[in-house]
Amino acid sequence: MGKNARKLHLNVFLMSVGHHEAAWRRKDTEPHRVTDIRYFTKLAQIAEQAKFDSLFLADGLAIGRNIRHGTMSGLEPFTLLSALAAVTERIGLIGTVSTTFNEPFHVARKFASLDHISNGRAGWNIVTSGSDFEAANFHGKSHLEHAKRYERAKEFLEVAVKLWDSWQDDAIVIDRDAGIFADDSKVKTIDHQGEWFHVRGPLNVPRTPQGYPVLVQAGSSEDGKAFAAQYAEAIFTAQQTLEEGQQFYADVKGRLAMYGRQPEQLKILPGICPIIAPTESEAKEKEQQLNELTVPAYGVNQLSQMVGIDLFQYPIDGPLPELPPLEAINGNKSRYQLVADLARRENLSIRQLTYRLAGGRGHRVFAGTAVQVADQLEEWFTNGAADGFNVMPPYLPGGLEEFAQQVVPELQRRGLFRTEYESDTLRGHYGLSRPNNKSLPAADAAAAKPFEEVLP
Repeated sequence: MGKNARKLHLNVFLMSVGHHEAAWRRKDTEPHRVTDIRYFTKLAQIAEQAKFDSLFLADGLAIGRNIRHGTMSGLEPFTLLSALAAVTERIGLIGTVSTTFNEPFHVARKFASLDHISNGRAGWNIVTSGSDFEAANFHGKSHLEHAKRYERAKEFLEVAVKLWDSWQDDAIVIDRDAGIFADDSKVKTIDHQGEWFHVRGPLNVPRTPQGYPVLVQAGSSEDGKAFAAQYAEAIFTAQQTLEEGQQFYADVKGRLAMYGRQPEQLKILPGICPIIAPTESEAKEKEQQLNELTVPAYGVNQLSQMVGIDLFQYPIDGPLPELPPLEAINGNKSRYQLVADLARRENLSIRQLTYRLAGGRGHRVFAGTAVQVADQLEEWFTNGAADGFNVMPPYLPGGLEEFAQQVVPELQRRGLFRTEYESDTLRGHYGLSRPNNKSLPAADAAAAKPFEEVLP
């Protein structure tokens, strides 16, 4: 593959001690350090040394019922990413923030701050909270209906973009002699009056190096795909097979034209949880050992939440009971559908299904050698199923070190992945242009210079 050939993108999804639900029980993980900035600094620097495009933090606004056997609780993303911005130089920093239990002004301001602090490396994973546990921490009622959550998300993002655009790039003048700090004609109110939000503006943070953060989306329902096609610049998605990946890729990319967008303006990054060992048999054994560390009650609870049925009343070695129709699910519809399809396709018992979901909660788990993992990534990348991958190490730091030290060099040898960073911003890593300021007249927007050209 030639030097200028298409390269894949790699994001590492950092989750506490790893993505396998039993990772905290391995003796080589450090669950006591999941609130230690030095732990996350090490992980971020491993990923940056391997030239990953970005790292990503998930987030939730509740613990749920799983604290006895494990939890996904952790540090708040903006705080952690700001700290990581100070100890890294090039890797992108993507944080999950809900549009359901936040306000656009707060979120726009925080992402603008992160983009400035990191010199243009911020990304926003836009989610719509779908848990009653989360709703109970805010207003005590059930969460919004699925379609309503996306209606709110659209207006939320619209307001955030208006706020980021409320400052023109050259608004700050700093003319000491004339006593003019900023050209106030280039800082505008937005005066947004909508169904969900009334926001005057402008933002109290100047326009940022990237204009606004890279917009990431992680839903694969019909509402999620429509939202992604209109707004997202990257998608973290979950498919189990190459055929499913190809179908999703073609579906979402095929929707872009109706919004005047080109296929390259949206990067599709399926999740993969790679379990790596020197031989395939050792990798399978490692996967089995991890699965044997799982606590059945934890896995059944997780699965119950995914499918909308209390599965504790059914035999764990029996089949899934009849599931409710998709339209009855008000949580994560795309993950529900994936789990239902997986159980049906492979005729899995409840226990077997919990094992299959233990490593990636529906994302693809693959156990093999580093070369076999690279083969899998190349197959999806070159056959219309991915623009890159959301790498989900099963345990940390070991799983990330193995991928960085073994799989990344193999991808580089094949000419599939960069050997050095060619950009300083997350937009640059993903090959995305800096957005024009939508508050400008069309002619002015077309003539707008990159941020680097307007800096004093």
